[in-house]
Parts: sequence; structure tokens; C-alpha cells
Amino acid sequence: MSFEDFVQGCSPRLFRTALLLAGQDRPAAEDLLQLALERAYRHWARVCRSGDPERYVRRIQSDAVVERDFLMRALAVLPPRQRSVLVLRYFDDLPEAEIADALGCSVGTVKSHVSRGLARLRDAAEAGPEPPAGQMRRRSLS
Repeated sequence: MSFEDFVQGCSPRLFRTALLLAGQDRPAAEDLLQLALERAYRHWARVCRSGDPERYVRRIQSDAVVERDFLMRALAVLPPRQRSVLVLRYFDDLPEAEIADALGCSVGTVKSHVSRGLARLRDAAEAGPEPPAGQMRRRSLS
């Protein structure tokens, strides 16, 4: 099966899945599906050999949601200045000097916040998929 045939045949089902995973946010669902299809395309020969390319793409979508959710929760527990610096640096791709100017601090302070913030994110990632420190864990009802 060609990648084009796969996309044409499976896109409606995959989009419905992406829409549910994105909490009914249509633009986020479109981005999620595009990301999953792009990853599948890069490894299409291997994806086809798996015997179930649709399942492979659904897994890519769900993994991306889990990673994004984990990152958002990990960022949420950082002190506000560390979170601001990391978002401006790595999501907005601003240089350290512009971040320092925007936040009214020195470049050294920006570097310090980046270093400490990344260390906390690494610690959270190494701890696994549990909520980062400061987050309540849901209790089991059983």
C-alpha cells in the first residue's frame, strides 16, 4: 500500500481519534495528525512491515499527547521565572539577550534560570510518567 493510499483511506478515522485526544480542539487535532503522519511517512517501509499501519499511527498520536501532557504538568510546577525563561527560550526560540530584556534581568540570570529549569525537567523525566513534585496524584477508587 502506498502512503498516499493509506492517508486517503484512513485520514477520517485518524482525525476523529486525534480530535478526541486533543480534547475536541480542531487545530490541535490537525497538528497532532500531521505530526503522526509525518513520522509515519519517514519510516513508511517499516510501518508497512508492521502489518497494521493505522495502529502504528494511532500510537504515535497517543504518545505525542502523553509527552505534551507530561511537559505541561512539569512546566506548571516550575517557579514562574524559570517557566517564563524556558518557554521564551525553547518555545519562542528567543536569544538569551532578548529574554533578559523582556524580563528586566541580566543574561546571567536568564542562563541560571535555564540551567535550573532544565535540571528540574530532567529530574521529572527521569522519575517517569508520575506527576512532578507538587502535583496531587489521583487516588484509586478501588
